[in-house]
Amino acid sequence: MSFFRKLRESISAKAEAVTNKFREGLGKTAAAIAGKVEELVLRRKKIDEAFYEELEEILIAADVGVTTVMRLIDELREEVRRRRIEDAAELQPILSEKLVALLKDGADEGLRMAESGTTVYLFVGVNGVGKTTTIGKLAHRFKREGKSVLLAAGDTFRAGAIEQLEEWGRRVGVDVVKQQPGADPAAVMYDAIRAAKQRGVDVLLCDTAGRLQNKTNLMEELNKIYRVIQREMPGAPHEVLLVLDATTGQNALSQAKLFGEKSGVTGIVLTKLDSTAKGGIVIAIRHELQLPVKLVGLGEKMDDLQEFDAEQFVHALFAGAIEKEVEAGGAE
Repeated sequence: MSFFRKLRESISAKAEAVTNKFREGLGKTAAAIAGKVEELVLRRKKIDEAFYEELEEILIAADVGVTTVMRLIDELREEVRRRRIEDAAELQPILSEKLVALLKDGADEGLRMAESGTTVYLFVGVNGVGKTTTIGKLAHRFKREGKSVLLAAGDTFRAGAIEQLEEWGRRVGVDVVKQQPGADPAAVMYDAIRAAKQRGVDVLLCDTAGRLQNKTNLMEELNKIYRVIQREMPGAPHEVLLVLDATTGQNALSQAKLFGEKSGVTGIVLTKLDSTAKGGIVIAIRHELQLPVKLVGLGEKMDDLQEFDAEQFVHALFAGAIEKEVEAGGAE
């Protein structure tokens, strides 16, 4: 059975609303990757060096990353040799299968939760990537699931950051622990942990600064926050989530390398995937950094922040080709 058919069967068992969100949110990336691959396959029936070179260019242009593309091309070459494939059209399902395998690759896609007590998520990342919006949308999701939520306004340096988080708190209906602008972020976290314990809240979402206006090193400040949380609540934070703007492509990968090395990142949140054709950066991050993508922003609505699902992601990229194969009776 073609992997396209297997992928379609797997997706059919998942929530249709989520499948639609992935398809709509990844429309631009799907056109940049699967759309161009399909055009290449139709134009070049034969699998030769020129075919592989064009395929490399397509994947690199979508910010899949040079290192990752080289691995994918090597694996495709091996499959072509092993299965004695001559028709280029047969490569599309194989490429989709390789992408699902690469994105899963032992990754724990779901958000970790505390076994008991409060679950603490610490959000890090540069200014402008959508940290505060992500926190607000995640708070909305947890509240809808019946969980009690508290927000910590740890970005005390950026003008308007505290007010922005408070506005999200009002919209979602959750409280915000804050201090005055310019206050010590670690002190805010101390207050937030104490409040979370006293109130017995289920989830504490902590905002942090993307840059500092003084001479203090940002990574040192984040580590100080991390230590305070660990001291006051052993086992926390349960996730350190690095928020990246997918529209920045390879720049997002550079940020991930910097934060990943210095601040104990456990997972990635990729925002604004609906606004870019460079969604291939998801694949590059997974392969090059061995960090799981935990959440993806697929639109501007409150429920457009979704947990990452490797099968949904790849299905959204190749949905058009999958439907064509199924309509044609499928290749068994």
